[in-house]
Amino acid sequence: MMCKVSARLKAGVALAAMLSQLAAGPAAAFCGFYVAQADSKLFNRSSKVVLARNGNQTAITMASDYEGAPKEFAVVIPVPTFIERRQIGVVESKTLDHIDAYTAPRLVEYFDKDPCEPIGLAAESAMPVSAPSMLAQVSRAAAYTGVTVEASYDVAEYDVSILSAKESDGLVSWLTDNGYRIPGGATEILGSYIRQNMRFFVAKVNLDRMKLTGNAYLRPLQVRYETPKFMLPLRLGTVNANGPQDLIVYALTQGGRVEAANYRTVKLPTGMQVPLYVKEEFGNFYKALFGLAAARENNGAVFVEYAWDMRSCDPCAAAPLSGEELADLGARWIGDAGVVRSRGGAAVFVTRLHVRYDARTFPEDITFLETQDRQTFQSSYVLQHPWQGSAGCQAAATYRAGLPGRFANEAATLVGLTGWPREAVEARMQASGQPLHP
Repeated sequence: MMCKVSARLKAGVALAAMLSQLAAGPAAAFCGFYVAQADSKLFNRSSKVVLARNGNQTAITMASDYEGAPKEFAVVIPVPTFIERRQIGVVESKTLDHIDAYTAPRLVEYFDKDPCEPIGLAAESAMPVSAPSMLAQVSRAAAYTGVTVEASYDVAEYDVSILSAKESDGLVSWLTDNGYRIPGGATEILGSYIRQNMRFFVAKVNLDRMKLTGNAYLRPLQVRYETPKFMLPLRLGTVNANGPQDLIVYALTQGGRVEAANYRTVKLPTGMQVPLYVKEEFGNFYKALFGLAAARENNGAVFVEYAWDMRSCDPCAAAPLSGEELADLGARWIGDAGVVRSRGGAAVFVTRLHVRYDARTFPEDITFLETQDRQTFQSSYVLQHPWQGSAGCQAAATYRAGLPGRFANEAATLVGLTGWPREAVEARMQASGQPLHP
């Protein structure tokens, strides 16, 4: 749930730098009942990026957790080409929240049938649920060695400038004089982008225009451009970070699953049956699961949490995004002739990737590859409720005798996924009515 701008602020910056005027702040589908989800709000210091890619056309929509007053918000993003005003926009926060909910790791549940019922007569017990101020003017640019302010734009509540630079010292001087507090280590990284002939998209909040819009939140920024490079500039986001950060990427493509080309891509464990009490603390469960998986990869992997065609889901954690929402997020090809729409969605394949990164584990920006793999995947975990009836047939007796062994397997699975102490897991299961011993 988002807070007002005076408190914790969901701001329009993601993978690049939050360079502030003040110090920086901190493969099986299930036909079960969807009962819980683990969205991006579980993770502190997290950013959300929607990356829409069609050929060389790229749209990046950026949002992140930012703590502070809006007047202190500022962002610097390396971009591969000059950006015109028509290539910049804002997206409503609820649209990013929708794709986050739609792709979030989830918990589903089933119910055992009566073991005494003849096979074939019992109905399915679980059915799927669908679910000072302004930036410097061009006339001042000559005062900074090699820096050119190529354009300045008013974009909703933001003042945006497009810079080019020939050396990092001049760029740092310009940023500093315009109220950007540059963290240690930024100069070298900025220099590496300059050597790649990249430009810099810089933005601040215009408080007067923000008041006129009536918005209580800073909306995510979107920038669109054409480039053969399918990548995210990640490194600037590490220079003012207080420890590892989480990045959630929602990649929208026409082809198939997106993966990292220069880092290991790993699918998270999925489809495991876990103890029933996990329903009450699914958030803690998933944070522990992801943390252990990341630690095993030394925080150097890109994890797949979801990969699916937007026209279907099983189960649906939220309704599929509408064609209008997908177009707003950059999937503008859905308006092309012949594109089939279904269930309110469109011909878009969505991949959700989760990265935990710092300067040591991700020394390079992430380069992505769009594969033609359209195999569906979701991070889902299963609750299997035991039958509670009192029938006394032999099948029921056999069924009851096998439950402690099943519960023990669930305990072992939970310990393996999370690293939680076995004794604590067994105690919780015992207290919740899942004894591990007859």
